[in-house]
Amino acid sequence: MPDGRRGFLRRLLSGAGFAAAGGVAAQAQPAAASAPDILPAYAKAQHYRSLKQSSFDRTGGNHDSWVIAPGESIEIFKASEPGVITHIWFTISAQSANHLKELVLRAWWDGAAKPSIEVPIGDFFGLNLGSYQIYESQYLACSPGKSLNCYFVMPYKSARLTVTNEGGARVGAFYSNIDYQAVAALPADALYFHAQYRQSAPCTPTTGDDRKTNPTGRLNYVYAEAKGRGHLMGVTLGVLQNADGWWGEGDDMIFVDDETKPVIVGTGSEDYFLGSWDFGGRDGAIPFAHRMYGAPLIQAAERTGGRYCCYRWHGDNPVTFTRSLRHTMEHGHANDRGDNFFSACYWYQSEPYTDFPALPAVEHRIPKVRTPNA
Repeated sequence: MPDGRRGFLRRLLSGAGFAAAGGVAAQAQPAAASAPDILPAYAKAQHYRSLKQSSFDRTGGNHDSWVIAPGESIEIFKASEPGVITHIWFTISAQSANHLKELVLRAWWDGAAKPSIEVPIGDFFGLNLGSYQIYESQYLACSPGKSLNCYFVMPYKSARLTVTNEGGARVGAFYSNIDYQAVAALPADALYFHAQYRQSAPCTPTTGDDRKTNPTGRLNYVYAEAKGRGHLMGVTLGVLQNADGWWGEGDDMIFVDDETKPVIVGTGSEDYFLGSWDFGGRDGAIPFAHRMYGAPLIQAAERTGGRYCCYRWHGDNPVTFTRSLRHTMEHGHANDRGDNFFSACYWYQSEPYTDFPALPAVEHRIPKVRTPNA
């Protein structure tokens, strides 16, 4: 091959990314690329032990539940090493029609003297008026057969959970399954789960000029208060109306790291729960339950004795706080209504926070219409 043609071929191969070696063109190999992370978490190696603590019959028989006498507390979970509760399931057979208000769930993290969860079981699972309704959400659900499910993740270095029967009747069967993961250590930024119960039965309506405007949220219903660092995950709320009309004109007001003024202010209670227009109004309201929000119970809408259960989760955008949190809502516009509110508030915090208000006596937790003549 003449030199001119040979030189032209070398230049052509070189320009195309090839090099001639010993008269043979070799393709240059690109640098090895790292493998893309295309696998979901469940297809990767896990670093925990899957375990369960339950009410199974220790004798090997079929009596897989606990009896809870009036005034008795039972321990349903205990761990002395680091772990994460991933799922709680209960179902209950009880003599009392009010057992969802009479049974109280409590949880202590890392040996704290007071519980970081202290909520009647019905309210904890979004059944704030003491009756069962089937619904499903991202974190809580109630299934056919009156089974209660919670998917809030609860990390701990040590943990203890109890259920107390504060009613006057025996609980014949309390079934429990608590799924958890045992781990060598928790991540440094793991936070503790909290749940706090509140009620105003009834709320005190404002009078005079206080009924017109409410820029400061001074007399709002309070879902929860906390000190420290953490983030809000959401609330469940039961409303029992004491008068005709719409209860949901109250705005949500969340105070973050400043107790003098709200950082977050909404446009109405039904808007906070991500419905609209009174959930359909007096004659058109329809119960609904979605992943992050819902009102699965609506009965006798906008009438005296009307009943609503609502929930709202902030999992898409948890409300962060570094010093303090005070989550509130008006009861009616500028707090002009006097209905009964029963709620649970859920959040995570860097230290176990246990400065809760005293739990109301069991007889005051039972929802009752309280008209002016009652």
